[in-house]
Amino acid sequence: MHTDQASSYQAASYQAPGGLLQGRIILVTGAGDGIGKAAALGFARLGATLILLGKTVEKLEQVYDQIEQEGCPQPAIIPLNLETATVADYQKIASTLEQEFGRLDGLLLNAAILGDMRPLEFFPMDTFEKVMKVNVNAQFLLVRTLMPLLRLSEQGSIIFTTSSVGRQGRANWGAYAISKFAVEGMMQTLADETRNTSQLKVNCINPGATRTRMRANAYPGEDPATLCPPEAILNLYFYLMGSDSAGVTGQSLDAQPK
Repeated sequence: MHTDQASSYQAASYQAPGGLLQGRIILVTGAGDGIGKAAALGFARLGATLILLGKTVEKLEQVYDQIEQEGCPQPAIIPLNLETATVADYQKIASTLEQEFGRLDGLLLNAAILGDMRPLEFFPMDTFEKVMKVNVNAQFLLVRTLMPLLRLSEQGSIIFTTSSVGRQGRANWGAYAISKFAVEGMMQTLADETRNTSQLKVNCINPGATRTRMRANAYPGEDPATLCPPEAILNLYFYLMGSDSAGVTGQSLDAQPK
């Protein structure tokens, strides 16, 4: 599959070989919980050095401790509230990573917030702005400030997180759906800009219905036992972050193909 196309079915059924990410440096946002935590642990178990970025230090420390206890490469922690972070905060992160690691091989943009579930006609402006700042602006600022480090990788990978409501609008999903349409556009734009000028891969993953806190907030009456746990959808993340997906860029793939 060393092409610029990959089917969701093929990629999601990928089996990562041991040591796939050995020596790679990967930053994961929202790494303290849910899919971000599961992906960070999975990447670490495949040999990567993880940079854990999130809002809650206690949760990040728990992931840090688990990675160390399992004998994986020592990770690093970056506490950051994407809702209040400034341009200077992102620049400081890039400077710190340059000093400590010299490059970045992977970036999983996983952090997001749901906002309100209501019609756009009644959607609060302050909530709309908050969702856009976390789900769109923060992704853009991380990409913009970390691109020089990603370009130093022999094969860098950026993974955005999308949603089915970011491909086909759905009533009452408000700012969240709109933010995911924006993420899809950001991925496509960046992929086209880098397609012929670097070894950087830029793709989206739609996790699908997964047992996370955000899913529970969106569907409070749903039985979580009927949903895939985050650990069960990681094959696609491993595929896109590793070398077996060389040349695959500009794709929006499903972790749970229908």
